[in-house]
Amino acid sequence: MNQIHAVGIIAEYNPFHNGHFYHIQMARQLTHAPYCIAVISGDFVQRGAPAMFEKYTRARMALLSGADLVLELPPVFATASAEDFAACGVALLDRLSVVSHLCFGSEWGESSLISKFGTFLAREPEELSFLIKKYISLGYSFPEARQSALTDCLSIDPALKPYIEAILSSPNNLLGVEYCKALARRNSSIIPVTLPRKGSGYDDKELADNYSSATAIRSRILKDYSGSHDKKTRYSAVSGQIPSACLSLLEDAAPLTANDFSSLLAFRLLELHHRGIPFHEFADVSRDLSARMEKQLLNFSSFEDKAAALKTKQYTYTRISRCLIHILLDMTARTYRCRKEGDYISYVRILGFKREAAPLLSAIKKASALPLITKTADAKIILDTQTFAWFEQDLLASHIYQSVLAQKSEASAGNEYTRSVIVI
Repeated sequence: MNQIHAVGIIAEYNPFHNGHFYHIQMARQLTHAPYCIAVISGDFVQRGAPAMFEKYTRARMALLSGADLVLELPPVFATASAEDFAACGVALLDRLSVVSHLCFGSEWGESSLISKFGTFLAREPEELSFLIKKYISLGYSFPEARQSALTDCLSIDPALKPYIEAILSSPNNLLGVEYCKALARRNSSIIPVTLPRKGSGYDDKELADNYSSATAIRSRILKDYSGSHDKKTRYSAVSGQIPSACLSLLEDAAPLTANDFSSLLAFRLLELHHRGIPFHEFADVSRDLSARMEKQLLNFSSFEDKAAALKTKQYTYTRISRCLIHILLDMTARTYRCRKEGDYISYVRILGFKREAAPLLSAIKKASALPLITKTADAKIILDTQTFAWFEQDLLASHIYQSVLAQKSEASAGNEYTRSVIVI
């Protein structure tokens, strides 16, 4: 490990709130790391939806709240399953060669047991895949089948058995297990550290104290935005949930939802059908789900209504949403597989950094073999042909987002060739 080292955080910041501020501060305190690197989802997030606010706004919030360097998780994995979301984030941090710790929040709040779960699963028990298929054949949804299969596999280890229900029943614990599993598979020197989740539960829908869930904050923001034209009061109801230094950044920001992409999605599905391109060529889309989409092709409903109509016991709403996003953003199963086989990450996209973090950037340039992209126009020179093609696909996702944002905000939106890296 280099003398200069950092603690890494993998997050969505959708939107950035007090809990995230607390996480960054505690990550630095617990690890005594001189720098903090945040790897964040770009303009689309893991549950199969656009980020509420664009990535540059969220990156600036993170920098104002204690992060020293903010990097973008490639869209193809930012919108993937928890396993690949975590694996890509870990691969990026590991390959920077300056990260000493990975800090994540969890309901359990203690890292050793979560790490043991991850290490056990990193060995890929042969029966896990068999058990998942077995439970799906019995009518379980994929998340239910996976959880039941995990429970069965983990029960083999008597040291883990008493804690299975407590660990597997909470979403942040599960994501922590995926982080630890990814670290174990890579035989990484990065040390996992967790801290207890503070405030409301992950999916609580009502604002509570100053640490409400992102779900509740998003809900209130959408409600107040649609009912107010006053920039100063538009986000007043969530002012206690977002660090004061960040709140002013939202005054000119327009929140996006999946339904803002409804027309684009309808056009995309019609275009693919017209060209004879089957939907199952895209990441996560099975042949069965592809057939269901074909049957509902001319059902011109909103994005969310379309996802709800396609939902079955086997296909959860989140899974379908991810599939629709993958189709919209032209993320094919082949590209997904190739990028995964290429160790997930082939370049580093810098969204922003602090001036005083210049030594950290210098250390990364010396220690890491990954090319660093600070200026989009230079990417063609820096990257090889295949990596540049993937980079352009990642830009496509952002440009689709920005085109919709420009319409909703009724203002000109920047593009990836004119936006500068944030420096504060």
